[in-house]
Amino acid sequence: MHMTIHKSAEDYLEAMLMLREERGYIRSIDVAEKLGVTKPSVSYATKRLRESGYISADPAGMIVLLEPGLEIAERMYERHKLLTELLIGLGVNPETAREDACKIEHDLSVESFDAIRRHAEEYR
Repeated sequence: MHMTIHKSAEDYLEAMLMLREERGYIRSIDVAEKLGVTKPSVSYATKRLRESGYISADPAGMIVLLEPGLEIAERMYERHKLLTELLIGLGVNPETAREDACKIEHDLSVESFDAIRRHAEEYR
């Protein structure tokens, strides 16, 4: 990713994908609410994401994930879901598991995540 707000950008893109799945549309106000940030923070981040070619806005002002942004969002969301599932399977409280998955998903190498995914698939 070309952005200096690496983890933050991943969080925004992932939240946008989750909102799209939940509601069928993505509004800045919903992104702010989901991430617990201010509307100006979302405006700043969406401007950067738009300039980097990750998102655009439709005529109604809704946020649209473009292919590069969608790829990042899907990768982060997949990591989040699998790590959450794994931690819950280990006996971690679901709320704690979700919070910890959020922390881990950004810093985990591709190699380690692929190993975790293979392990999870073997034991499903």
